Amino acid sequence: MLDIGDDVGALMITTGPALDELEIEISPGTDRTAARTHNQVHVRRSGDQIAYTAVFPSVKAGDYTVWHPDGWAYAEVTVRGGEVTLLDAWG
Repeated sequence: MLDIGDDVGALMITTGPALDELEIEISPGTDRTAARTHNQVHVRRSGDQIAYTAVFPSVKAGDYTVWHPDGWAYAEVTVRGGEVTLLDAWG
């Protein structure tokens, strides 16, 4: 379930099977010391389709750094209120 609207969006990160069950972190802006939020990558199936995703269901609108499970900055994303932002990573 997503909790989005006004100034809150969601972020869905797709990965490959190598990151299944690992945690991906995000933090606001580009400050390496900013507080981080994490979610675990899970396999999700729909018919014969398989996807490995980490879902952040309620994220305040703004710019975020996505951190690789090994600790390095992978990407920067912008989350917009009322929308789901998709990032295809490590696929």
